[in-house]
Amino acid sequence: MPRFAANLSMLYPELDFLDRFEAAARDGFAAVEYLFPYAYEPRELAARLAAHGLQQVLFNAPPGNWDGGEKGLACLPGREPEFRAAIGSALRYAEALGCPRVHVMAGLLPQGLDRAAVQPTYVANLRWAAAEAARQNVALMIEPINTRDIPGFFLNRQDQAHQLLAQVGAPNVKVQMDLYHCQIVEGDVAMKIRHYLPTGRVGHLQIAGVPERHEPDIGELNYAYLFGVIDEVSAQCGWDGWIGCEYRPARGALAGGTSAGLGWLNRPA
Repeated sequence: MPRFAANLSMLYPELDFLDRFEAAARDGFAAVEYLFPYAYEPRELAARLAAHGLQQVLFNAPPGNWDGGEKGLACLPGREPEFRAAIGSALRYAEALGCPRVHVMAGLLPQGLDRAAVQPTYVANLRWAAAEAARQNVALMIEPINTRDIPGFFLNRQDQAHQLLAQVGAPNVKVQMDLYHCQIVEGDVAMKIRHYLPTGRVGHLQIAGVPERHEPDIGELNYAYLFGVIDEVSAQCGWDGWIGCEYRPARGALAGGTSAGLGWLNRPA
């Protein structure tokens, strides 16, 4: 089976955020990811990781005004100083937490502008950020996100993401391939895994059931089969990344609901 990281922004919602580290370790996770660390001091998060033997494998760079609806800064013309400050903040946290990956959200297309108009800003921002991140041996992730969950998001498809990697031209910029988003936008998920994982340009995977975004054994995707495909392809090409469990437990915030839904994880291969 692949290696799984608990997404603490979504799992264990009945617990305070800092208590979710212990819960994840108790359920057998060896690694965690989450959206944003910035509400907490780095030393506090690092202490939780160390206390429970967990590895931090991913978090997002600051996305702009998240509460106001912003979903990233990278494609927004005129926001370059804010973008650079956000990358600086993310890299400080990455160093403190020993985190090798930072997801840089692309952002929403500005009103009146199309993708072609903002793509030069996006590419230039990523080139600058990649050079900064390389000094710390940090990889930057770009993630195609479906337009049902986030209408107007700049980046939606796997082929688009890989074309952008070619334009950026930085080896430490890779694709965060979320199979939930991929299924909603494109489908043909198994073949996309077989096509893109061997390229060496996929840095992280994420999963959730489709369409409700619950546990991966709920919905239209056969994850038991897909995990076998990932294992097969990984054995051939040497991919050794993590799979983030970025789903909303079907039992919601009921006490123990996340743990009760982990049958898919504990099922023998």
